[in-house]
Amino acid sequence: MTARAEILSRIRSALADAPAPDPVPRDYHREPASGPGDVELFAHTVDDYRAQVHRADETTVAEIVTGLIANGARAVVPPDLPRSWRPRGDVVVDGAPAELSTLELDAIDVVVTGCTLGIAATGTIVLDGGAGQGRRALTLVPDHHICIVRTDQIVDTVPQAFQTLDATAPLTFISGPSATSDIELNRVEGVHGPRTLDVVIVR
Repeated sequence: MTARAEILSRIRSALADAPAPDPVPRDYHREPASGPGDVELFAHTVDDYRAQVHRADETTVAEIVTGLIANGARAVVPPDLPRSWRPRGDVVVDGAPAELSTLELDAIDVVVTGCTLGIAATGTIVLDGGAGQGRRALTLVPDHHICIVRTDQIVDTVPQAFQTLDATAPLTFISGPSATSDIELNRVEGVHGPRTLDVVIVR
């Protein structure tokens, strides 16, 4: 008998007469969202992830987005981003007429998109390739992502989010700028996606 088999055998023997544990409840936080989630909590948790939070209404989105783009920077937007959200200046529309290649996207400074929802408890933004979001590569290659979130897209918890999301869609979960840490916990940003994330909350 190997050492592993002996250890497992001893564990089984020790547990043989033990009562079965109660099942772990899996229905927590399953109540459906009854309205917009906690906008202030969402803003706070997004900020905790080193993303910058900005407030707007439908009439000021384009102005705020434009102000977040450095002078001379080029921006790309998905073809169905609302025109009232599009920044002024040098803006490229992906897919008009053809989708940009990876090399062309790499030459773009900023991407501006919408999202499908935001999660207040975790400060997470979810993209599913739906209206105003574009394809996945669009938000992974440029170094600066400006994401617009309407308050009615915010839910409180992750289970509420999964009740809303289509599991067959290409889901991307974004919690702050792309970052990782090495074994000594030295933080490096921009490894797997944009190193700068601005979130514009639209009421």
